[in-house]
Amino acid sequence: MNFLPQLKDVAITHRWGGTLAIPRNWLPGLRLDKLSGVGFLGGYVGEGVAAANLAGRTMADLILERRSDLVSLPWVGVRSRKWEPEPLGWLGVRVSRRFMGAADTSETKKQKTAKLAMRAAHVFGETELSYYLWT
Repeated sequence: MNFLPQLKDVAITHRWGGTLAIPRNWLPGLRLDKLSGVGFLGGYVGEGVAAANLAGRTMADLILERRSDLVSLPWVGVRSRKWEPEPLGWLGVRVSRRFMGAADTSETKKQKTAKLAMRAAHVFGETELSYYLWT
């Protein structure tokens, strides 16, 4: 209640948590369907303020058909496969977090990238993420 001290006497009876607007490959992306005029920007995964600003400027260039450096960034046109239906998605995230926690422990001890981390990223569909992290 540090953020909202006015609510210190209010009983919190419910909570919600889960994956929200996180793409399957954990990479941000944007695309524009010129035919329909519909654009998609998102998947910032914790980098929302800076990424949203850059994505907005990039989308403006796409809409106005400007040939800027922004429209050639690697996140333009990125698509991620859909998440598995629940509860499989939830289970996959839980298992992958355990794998990655074990990998973090290994990396802390050995001071090098854990093979478990690379394998887990591949198994759990984060091959693009593993490419950016471990190459």
